[in-house]
Amino acid sequence: MDTDVKARYSDKELEEFRVLIEQKIEKAKQDLELLKSSYKNDGNNGTDDTSPTFKAFEEGSETMSREANTQLAIRQEKFIRDLKNALVRIENKTYGICRVTGKLINKERLKLVPHATLSIEAKNMQSK
Repeated sequence: MDTDVKARYSDKELEEFRVLIEQKIEKAKQDLELLKSSYKNDGNNGTDDTSPTFKAFEEGSETMSREANTQLAIRQEKFIRDLKNALVRIENKTYGICRVTGKLINKERLKLVPHATLSIEAKNMQSK
């Protein structure tokens, strides 16, 4: 048997992270629904102002907010995907292990960024 067993979080700790991540997924899904519904409602603001400049301004800001919404929605979908991948790592008991150093990622970091796969140490190495 390999004596160089890497440290990992206990089942109890993994369970705590699982609950945290599932809550974040729920919240992220709600946020995504809000983005999608506001995106759908963008088209009918009911601006009955006949002033052409006002209308042009409205349409311009509408296009901008639609693009911003789309970008936010794409980011939100990626966030949900990352969180779901973190749940898979919890199942495999590989959650919280840095994919570069193989060391445990700091618990406080995981509470802030529960889908993190890099320790701060590894992240700093990448940004150099």
